[in-house]
Amino acid sequence: MQDWAQVAGDDSVPLVEQSIGAYFGEVARRHPRAEALVDRDSGVRYTFEALRQAVERLAAGLYGAGARRGDRVAMWSPNRAESVLVELAAARIGAVLVGINPDCTQDELGYVLGHCAPVLVLAAPGHRGADYAAMLTAARGGRWAGDFVILDSPAWTALTEPGGAVVEAAGRAAAEVGPDDPFCLQYTSGTTGRPKAAVISHRAALNDALFIGRTMRLSPDDRLCACLPFFHAFGIVACVLATLAHGGTVVVSGPRFSAGAVLRTVQEEACTVLHGVPMMFILELAHEDFGSYDLSSLRTGLMGGAQCPLEVVGRVKRDMHMRELTVGFGMSETTSVTTQTSPADPVERQVETVGRVHPHMEAAILDIEGKVVRVGEVGELVVRGYARMLGYWDDPDETARVIDAEGWLHTGDLATIDADGFVSVVGRLKDMIIRGGENIYPREIEDELYRVPGVVEACVVGVPDRVYGECVVAAVRVAPGRALGPDDVIAHCRENLARHKVPQTVVIREDFPVTASGKIRRNVLREELAAELPSA
Repeated sequence: MQDWAQVAGDDSVPLVEQSIGAYFGEVARRHPRAEALVDRDSGVRYTFEALRQAVERLAAGLYGAGARRGDRVAMWSPNRAESVLVELAAARIGAVLVGINPDCTQDELGYVLGHCAPVLVLAAPGHRGADYAAMLTAARGGRWAGDFVILDSPAWTALTEPGGAVVEAAGRAAAEVGPDDPFCLQYTSGTTGRPKAAVISHRAALNDALFIGRTMRLSPDDRLCACLPFFHAFGIVACVLATLAHGGTVVVSGPRFSAGAVLRTVQEEACTVLHGVPMMFILELAHEDFGSYDLSSLRTGLMGGAQCPLEVVGRVKRDMHMRELTVGFGMSETTSVTTQTSPADPVERQVETVGRVHPHMEAAILDIEGKVVRVGEVGELVVRGYARMLGYWDDPDETARVIDAEGWLHTGDLATIDADGFVSVVGRLKDMIIRGGENIYPREIEDELYRVPGVVEACVVGVPDRVYGECVVAAVRVAPGRALGPDDVIAHCRENLARHKVPQTVVIREDFPVTASGKIRRNVLREELAAELPSA
């Protein structure tokens, strides 16, 4: 038992000091004939040996295209087998992976490309009617001057069939990549409304993946149904790397999440592992044909990305046969998962907390003066250790704002730590909205709302939603005499914001609750809207 809310994870097992490429090569040589990757949509199946060869060819192709150690290589696509190949190929030669949201707008795409300046973008032909080639061509006329290759094109085929000399040069380059090298940039929205990019090292991603898998007791016998987006840390690290690092099989259920596709994949591929944000599990449990699927192969998984309702955790364990389900907490700035429950934990701790801190990581709860509080008291959760980001890409000021002089990363989340070291997240310091596992910051949406002719005041909050955790609600005040309705505002947002950022509801208000200084009281507005709107 302890008195103060500061804990350190077990450090008896040393960290793996290898690059991701080197470690994956070792796993592939240990399990050459085992199935490593399945893409349900395309029908492609790779053994570990076939995947290793494909990754090495693509890595050489990237090298031949000019990608070098430290250069950024972006992947813009819904989930498909090539997403995994690009992740591993970039890591092999030390190029830094940049995942781009498949639903991003032209403005958002241009910002990301201009910000991190990838030498090459590998992109699907399109998604939900968007023409990626046209969007990339338009973006190249701005701050970005790189190149792009569309998957399934002759240029993609050429990239996967490099010459012998390039293969040898890429092999030499791979030998120079180490655990301290950046592995990926994870874009995460900031208070200004423009995304920041957390820089994650090979050491952080590989060891986080290993600890996630060990907590779930992953082995070469396990098959993961992968339905989380591969542009996100949850998909890149917790799904792909954690499974492959333990010799398991990654089964891609489809290009985007579909509850029916997930249930079919679990049944037909005999999947033993299923990750997701609470919204995904809620939709799976609510599927009209849920009872007709055989999910008895499932054993474990990871639920995170948003607050996990106790009832949902219980139903997943019982009705989906995931008796060893784990619940985790993390953020892009801490690679993926920082705390996680274990199947060996008491049942009440498995459903009421987000577990203990991972090995080689520390966590503490601080008060407003930056002092550690006593166990059970609420304060800001801070973490430090190997999995903490190296910093924000090209943003030292913002890095210094969130990482203090003692190395603590301030999460902005309100939490408690009990006497046994279990962490419970109880709220947020920030105004961030978490909708279906996606972090959404009101400022970015509000900036767009102010561009709507006739809107003179706007405030965006998250209100509780049974399926998505929270839904985005915008309250706006319209200039006198302007004929502007909720549908008009939503239509504008659909044209200018990514799908997950578009308000589900727009409420026209005459006034807002304000402080003495005139600032909108978001907490009061949130309560008022939650009471006024129909129960979600």
